[in-house]
Amino acid sequence: MSDLTPDAARTEPATSATGRRVPDKVGLEGLEDTWAARWAQDGTYAFDRSRTREEIYSIDTPPPTVSGSLHVGHVFSYTHTDVVARYRRMRGAEVFYPMGWDDNGLPTERRVQNYYGVRCDPSLPYVEGFEPPHEGFEGSAGKSRAADQVPISRRNFVELCERLTVDDERQFEALWRHLGLSVDWSRTYQTISAEARAVAQQAFLRNLARGEAYQAEAPGLWDVTFQTAVAQAELEARDYPGAFHRVAFHGADGPVHIETTRPELLPACVALIAHPDDERYQHLFGTTVTTPLFGVEVPVLAHPAAEPDKGAGIAMCCTFGDLTDVQWWRELQLPTRSVVQRDGRLLRETPEWITSEQGRARFAELHGKTTFSAREAVVAGLRETGDLDGEPTPTQRKANFYEKGDKPLEIVTSRQWYLRNGGRDEQLRADLLERGTQLDFHPDFMAVRYANWVGGLNGDWLISRQRFFGVPFPVWYALDEHGEPDHSRPLVPTEDQLPVDPSSDVPAGYSADQRGVPGGFVGDPDVMDTWATSSLTPQIAGGWRTDPDLFARVFPMDLRPQGQDIIRTWLFSTVVRSHLEHGSLPWSDAAISGWILDPDRKKMSKSKGNVVTPMALLEEHGSDAVRYWAASARLGTDAAFEVGQMKIGRRLAIKVLNASKFALSFGDADAAPALDPALVTVPLDRAMLAGLADVVEQATAALEAYDHTRALEVTETFFWTFCDDYLELVKDRAYGEGAGADSARAALCLALDVLLRLLAPVLPFATEEVWSWWREGTVHRAPWPEAAPLRGAAGDATFGTVTAAGAALAALRKVKSEAKVSMRTEILAARLEVPAESLDAVGTALDDVRAAGRATGTLELVGGDVEQPVAHDAQLGEPVKRGG
Repeated sequence: MSDLTPDAARTEPATSATGRRVPDKVGLEGLEDTWAARWAQDGTYAFDRSRTREEIYSIDTPPPTVSGSLHVGHVFSYTHTDVVARYRRMRGAEVFYPMGWDDNGLPTERRVQNYYGVRCDPSLPYVEGFEPPHEGFEGSAGKSRAADQVPISRRNFVELCERLTVDDERQFEALWRHLGLSVDWSRTYQTISAEARAVAQQAFLRNLARGEAYQAEAPGLWDVTFQTAVAQAELEARDYPGAFHRVAFHGADGPVHIETTRPELLPACVALIAHPDDERYQHLFGTTVTTPLFGVEVPVLAHPAAEPDKGAGIAMCCTFGDLTDVQWWRELQLPTRSVVQRDGRLLRETPEWITSEQGRARFAELHGKTTFSAREAVVAGLRETGDLDGEPTPTQRKANFYEKGDKPLEIVTSRQWYLRNGGRDEQLRADLLERGTQLDFHPDFMAVRYANWVGGLNGDWLISRQRFFGVPFPVWYALDEHGEPDHSRPLVPTEDQLPVDPSSDVPAGYSADQRGVPGGFVGDPDVMDTWATSSLTPQIAGGWRTDPDLFARVFPMDLRPQGQDIIRTWLFSTVVRSHLEHGSLPWSDAAISGWILDPDRKKMSKSKGNVVTPMALLEEHGSDAVRYWAASARLGTDAAFEVGQMKIGRRLAIKVLNASKFALSFGDADAAPALDPALVTVPLDRAMLAGLADVVEQATAALEAYDHTRALEVTETFFWTFCDDYLELVKDRAYGEGAGADSARAALCLALDVLLRLLAPVLPFATEEVWSWWREGTVHRAPWPEAAPLRGAAGDATFGTVTAAGAALAALRKVKSEAKVSMRTEILAARLEVPAESLDAVGTALDDVRAAGRATGTLELVGGDVEQPVAHDAQLGEPVKRGG
């Protein structure tokens, strides 16, 4: 049965029985507030959980970081997701489209410290009803001074984090509603809520029980500013200014020169290493040399990772200067002689391996210095002793940074939690690579980024952080008689006790007064990496822990939309957790957005300070216009921030209103809309419907392939042709009487009905406004249009008739334009020459061409060797004044 007829079997909405309610004046102003309120009132996007998994389309919506404000990049990528959600809903799916808030992490922690004037001290007890010293920023820099911050327990600190994020989340939701996101706002979650903490802790306990999570004391990357370990996925390689120093070690046969950018690590040196095939150093392998300044004897060893063509070809191995040092230390079983502490300063006591009086005196000069100051002191000492060969040579070196940090990372030995992710398990790596081949990436080339990341992993996922506002590890340790923790046998809660905070909760079999005393217990002080919680967003949003019925209906989910820069973190980590816990992918498809670029073609980001806040844009141009700009960019493609594109979108939205008002202005205003394809009898009208059928097919295929840009492109192109050519051609006939008028009116209404539905995912406010003028219910629950009924109404007509007739009309109007007369001027006679292949098409629509062109006299139609129609020998009547 056709979905074009008033009696067709369809879901909401039914044809209005009250006819048309077209306002006298139309405009975009205020549509966002009007329809956002109406959608909320009517529950337009409410999720019906009674539907089966086969009927549900579920989206693992990215939870934006709650740290002050959203930016235009969020509007860009979240619009892409919303287009998918709206399209799937109109295709008949019940769309599970929740929204989360990522309020778990360092940005929120820092903001709370400044806003409330507090700092976290996990050793302190919880204080019931604690109130912070102030609310709001203090100080000239918009920050509270660290010295003035009041120390509070972790539990109190988390409560303040939750308090502050509530207001941010309220503002975020208001902006998303204004943008028109079709989220079910009754389904929101926080990544630090009690439920999210319980989910993350439950998943961890199961990982621990299966041997997938483990603890180890090992060298790892450390950010000295934020005082936390950093995972491989959080690294950024940046250029960093440095200098090569040519330094002499003392050997039995004379000096051995090495080149280093980090002379301050000389006291941490454990060996000199060269390539086993390097002839220059064959005689040194197996011997020892002495470090300059500190007089420590170290071996000269061979390792294939040494680079003969780099520097002197022989390098000092320090514990630890870089990841190669870690490799050498592990594979050559070298001693650990760390001198850089967690705060980025050198040891405040001289280490025991420096035994000479001179060496100990030299190191005493370095006590507590930063690495920068220590470098200056060591270089000065090398000059003094003559062990510096020449002056340092400036260079730019690549250094590892924490993505949120501004100082190069150090490598520090510490006890951390890890989760197996294929970095050291070949079978798991193979399994995760296979998961990548099962996941449909959009665009498909993004799959390579996933595969490259998994293939290049060199260690397991470090999931612990030395922070406070995060999900604590649900672990305690028994203390021996000396008060030392037994890390080999952690104490854990049962799943029904979750969530727990080991800094304030007590393990089974102990009492609170046994905390921290010999024979008692101590809680694990660390929290989980934010990705260790965010990697469980399908489980959190889907009710894995508390609502197994819902989880069975929405998981595995259908879509993960996200940015390209977090494939290695959020996408990969979510695949890891789902593979380990459920033995499946977390979703079938991943839609990867590109970046928004500023006018200098740089990625917009808060850290760079080049972002644009979106609310002013939405208010100035209208949400539909901003959505149009976002939808004009394909997935995976970086897009420029273009106000000009928003202006085009606003023009399109306004045209939708005006063209719709025009199309609905014919005939009896109180009559029901003419949605009967049987009334369409005129060839030009049928040709228009044939073109519209093509558009429906192309737009549908594009959206099925997650190519919203192509869908918008073909629909918009047709819409402008519909407005510029078809409406102009048929308006005179539509104002008339008889079968021809009925055909035009029916074709206009049928086209409007389909076009509104095609444009609804991108322009939800303008299309909903027009729909309300003449249809019941909401366009966003209307069925997606189908091509078959349009084909049936079109018969054997083709859209070429419309374009040919439109070109012919343009030729007649060009005559008037060149004569500088009104378009209402009559053409008394003319010879209209058209391309030979268009002759029949124009002849079919000649009556409409005459009427629209006001060709009241003789109009001779001929075919010729021309690319576009041309009017010859035109005779014009007197200009007719407008309204005359």
